[in-house]
Amino acid sequence: MSLIEKIRQKIRERDYYLSSHAEEEMAEDGFERPDVENAILRGYVGKKLTRDHRGTRYRIEGPANDGRLMHVLCRFQEIGSLIIITVYEEERYHEV
Repeated sequence: MSLIEKIRQKIRERDYYLSSHAEEEMAEDGFERPDVENAILRGYVGKKLTRDHRGTRYRIEGPANDGRLMHVLCRFQEIGSLIIITVYEEERYHEV
């Protein structure tokens, strides 16, 4: 099974958690949980970030339900669940 399929499986099984930071960022950009799920289920792994002592992070790039491009940063926890670390609209990221 490919990496993106493993991540998608966690979404389908509802075996994932949203960090408080992700929830704050979602609210700021007007995203909701279904947008995050859609981005992961229809997106791709745009980047693999390996220089973090807490474990490898993955940046998923995919569409929200309204078509806006969003990025979802996630990682697998030791217990196997997926944690959504942060979420942001692609355009807002480039404006910073």
